[in-house]
Amino acid sequence: MRKWTPGQSSSPALAGGVMAQAIGRLGEQGFAADLLPALTPLLPAASWSVYRTGLACQPALFMSASHGVPDTTQACWHAYLAGPYVRDRSLHTEAEGESEGASAPLQLCHITAREVPQDHRACVYEAHGVAERVSIVEAEGPESLFAVNFYRHQHQRPFSDAQLGDFEAWSPALLALVRKHLQVSPPAAPPVQPAWRERLQALHPGLTERELDVCERLLRGYTQDGVAADLGLSLPTVKTYRNRAFARLGIHFRNELFARVM
Repeated sequence: MRKWTPGQSSSPALAGGVMAQAIGRLGEQGFAADLLPALTPLLPAASWSVYRTGLACQPALFMSASHGVPDTTQACWHAYLAGPYVRDRSLHTEAEGESEGASAPLQLCHITAREVPQDHRACVYEAHGVAERVSIVEAEGPESLFAVNFYRHQHQRPFSDAQLGDFEAWSPALLALVRKHLQVSPPAAPPVQPAWRERLQALHPGLTERELDVCERLLRGYTQDGVAADLGLSLPTVKTYRNRAFARLGIHFRNELFARVM
């Protein structure tokens, strides 16, 4: 696996033309599906995804699509949340632990399937024909990141050094483009999920009402301070309910709660 910060372009004219074509679809419904064919001259990926992940946030898949292969990106995401998400650190940046307010640089990450831990490789990469990933990663805070990912599938040739070099050049512009698209055409807000409470109860019928209240809000992205304010409880009381619930569920961390329920 290799991580690095964006460098200089080896073919600025080609990158500029591709970006111009992508900008033409900004805000349109077909943006996600049309971006991959537009990027093929620079990076011939068969699928891509945009998501937020990390221990301190609720994981979210904002958009994804495939080109030339059946679209299994949603299946990959659900397989990822079902297990590998809990342990995966491949995208985490060195800047995540910097002090609040510090400007965190973008980081690029390139990894092949053989470098991925066995369980992650089996249920996500091998199960869906994925062989290689290159990502643009932006830290949003401690243990929270936003990633734009492109995947080579097994029927394709490995990404070349020249293609990765071009990827360096246009990655900041592409990240800005994706951010702007999500701003002007945000994905539909997920519905309130009453099933979360029922899923928690199914996992352990012994959870109390207050333990369910706390876990449900953690799943909705609340911080522990936010849970305390919403429920009118003290922070130590919230922590007590959280610890009791996690003990019943056999987990220790918030990301394990997401993985169990999702």
